[in-house]
Amino acid sequence: MPIIDLNCDLGEAFGNYKMPNDPELMKYVSSVNIACGFHAGDWNSMQETVQLAMKEGLALGAHPGFPDLQGFGRREIQLSPKEIYQITLYQIGALSAFIKAEKGELHHIKAHGALYNMASKNKSMAKAIVQAIHDFDPSLYVYGLSGSVMIQEAESLGLKSVSEVFADRRYEKDGSLSPRSLENSMIQNPEDSLNQIRDMIHRGKVISRDGVEVSILAETLCIHGDSSHAVSVAKTVYSQLIEEGVIIKAPGK
Repeated sequence: MPIIDLNCDLGEAFGNYKMPNDPELMKYVSSVNIACGFHAGDWNSMQETVQLAMKEGLALGAHPGFPDLQGFGRREIQLSPKEIYQITLYQIGALSAFIKAEKGELHHIKAHGALYNMASKNKSMAKAIVQAIHDFDPSLYVYGLSGSVMIQEAESLGLKSVSEVFADRRYEKDGSLSPRSLENSMIQNPEDSLNQIRDMIHRGKVISRDGVEVSILAETLCIHGDSSHAVSVAKTVYSQLIEEGVIIKAPGK
């Protein structure tokens, strides 16, 4: 039977701004990527999200991003490899403290937004991120875009990589995600999204934005949690995969 991890970016509340869907979304995923205060999240949301995720028995991941609250971490920022290393290590350490206080275990790291996308193609950025992960704890899993430089750099350091695919994003013919600035970069139709998921899990293929079939390795599937219809999408995807005999679990669990 096919096995897939369903992950979701959560804990992205900040101050008085709440993310009320987080507890409900946790019912339909197997791992969570928790914002660490740079692109979103704060000390309160980190602690609460860790506590909720542990009650659900989910794999806990750190979700480091650029220091960009105003842009939600989706704006490209030019930092040196040393700075990339430092901001990654800083954020992993912050979330790890809350996990340790709850007697839990950090499971994986997944970069956020522009940091994720840039490191998927930029070798020096990817190397800085995976070096920070390696230096913190070489037993951690590294989530990265399937077929990307991030996956390659993680494996070159002997880290356990997990190839990520997306339910609601279009792909380019080189296997990269279509930029959000492009028309038709997001999949709006739920049935189209499910068809893309089926192709990726069962066939190892995805149809690019311009109609080209691209080979892809699907080990974890991202369910975005910051949209108004996130819960219904997560529930539909989870239920459909279970019905089709897909086993949903986090790597190593």
